[in-house]
Amino acid sequence: MSWRATILTLYPEMFPGHLGQSIAGRALSEGIWACNAVNIRDFATDKHRTVDDTPAGGGPGMVLKVDVLSAAIDAVADGRPVLAMTPRGKPLTQARVRELAAGPGAIILCGRFEGFDERIFQRRAIEEVSIGDYVLSGGEVAALVVMDACVRLLPGVMGAASSGIEESHESGLLEHPHYTRPPEWEGLAIPEELRSGDHARIAKWRRARSNMDTRSRRPDLWDHHGDDRVQPPSGARQQKKEE
Repeated sequence: MSWRATILTLYPEMFPGHLGQSIAGRALSEGIWACNAVNIRDFATDKHRTVDDTPAGGGPGMVLKVDVLSAAIDAVADGRPVLAMTPRGKPLTQARVRELAAGPGAIILCGRFEGFDERIFQRRAIEEVSIGDYVLSGGEVAALVVMDACVRLLPGVMGAASSGIEESHESGLLEHPHYTRPPEWEGLAIPEELRSGDHARIAKWRRARSNMDTRSRRPDLWDHHGDDRVQPPSGARQQKKEE
């Protein structure tokens, strides 16, 4: 059975979006994964198909109604995890992405306006998820991020199995820098280690640069990972200063 994403949204036409292209789009057409966008408005009960109302206690904006949300969730619930995209949620991690990709799929609830009536989280098993500390117009873009991260891990999606292993965050560290031809450009040469043909030396350089870049750019990640005491590659300190 394919990995399935069901998106509860007010804008179903936004899906599959960019995931209908490139390797994800090819995997979609091959049935490796499936995408079904469901309009939350279909579960409104009044003639105006109302999905939101003013905040209790006053204030700007509108809040998605709990009765409409619960009806939409209940209609598609089948044991897959239900995620609600919200800046109030727990930050998405690569570890959680791997767990989701290994399962049957996910039901993803996209917020709009001021967000969700809080009671939906008290009465339904919903995982609140954030993709970063900033505000978007709605949860649809965030849902696409979750789907993108999961789909690329599904068997048969990526061309080379090793392609995803060395990516940033897979090991808890940032990925090492990459280079390709020409060997020299505007006075900058590809590091000698990468041109040496010595696989052990190349691996050591990449590991050291991954460590160094994580420590300097993302000290929060470095603190969690710990220092494996690989020394920076030759010339790397000077290169970092010039950057």
